[in-house]
Amino acid sequence: MKVIVVGLGVQGHKRRHHAGDDFVATVDPVNPDADYKSIQDVPLADYDAALCCVPDAPKIDLLTYLFENGKHALVEKPLFAADDADLLKLEALAQKNGVVAYTAYNHRFEPHYVAMHDLIASGKLGRIYHCRMFYGNGTARLVRDSAWRDKGSGVLPDLGSHLLDTASFWFGDLGDDFNIVSSSNYENKAPDHVVFASGETRPKLEMEMTLLMWRNHFTCDIFAENGTAHITSLCKWGPSTFTTRMRVFPSGRPPEESKTLVQEDPTWAAEYAHFKGLVTSGAKTSLANDIWLNRLLGKLSAEALEKVSR
Repeated sequence: MKVIVVGLGVQGHKRRHHAGDDFVATVDPVNPDADYKSIQDVPLADYDAALCCVPDAPKIDLLTYLFENGKHALVEKPLFAADDADLLKLEALAQKNGVVAYTAYNHRFEPHYVAMHDLIASGKLGRIYHCRMFYGNGTARLVRDSAWRDKGSGVLPDLGSHLLDTASFWFGDLGDDFNIVSSSNYENKAPDHVVFASGETRPKLEMEMTLLMWRNHFTCDIFAENGTAHITSLCKWGPSTFTTRMRVFPSGRPPEESKTLVQEDPTWAAEYAHFKGLVTSGAKTSLANDIWLNRLLGKLSAEALEKVSR
């Protein structure tokens, strides 16, 4: 498979590296190191797929061009649109032309995320009562200095999309019953610290995200009928630990199993291999997850902006 990288920033360089020998060219309108300034300048015969590492605004037009020309695409999350109909049109176009449209949520390939998914699916925990997740970056100043990042609902679509996608990966269909608990803009124009939670959805979900965590960090706690499960940190920030504690009846200190990883971030290579596998197998494109996230995060964004303006 021959791939091009569209958008030669931080993510673009990562995607280029992990594409290895499949990589053929880069596209970026402002980076002087790019091979082309426009996607239209790249000969169609030169590539089979594009790794799209661009801001939100040009994504729909870029993907439309690629799909119309029979090219597969991996696009960095989130895939948002002004109207769900735009995503439905993209999905139909991809299916019509037999190409793969894949939105990249690389955390799904985090080893402890996979372990949590498998534990939940096994039923060993019994009924899941509550899931609490926290995702924090220390990037408030970098975001504030970026004209295109410090706007809209800020940290919510950036990190909130990861948390919601993770919950969907673990628990399946979650519906739209979520509301903003708090929204603040301590250092930025846009919200830089947001908490939201589910209402009647089970398991109960509670999610917090911030740009004010000066050491990047992730935690997750799941409380269930037969025990609890916990993730502390991600491989890229390491060490990363996955812990399970199984309940003792009627009460008592639970036996604990814990696994700690100290390694390089494996998610980028694993996700590229997954995307390549989808292309090779001729997988049918579905943007159902993107449509759900687009609808739900649009609702939550409006609430976050209303709360932060008070």
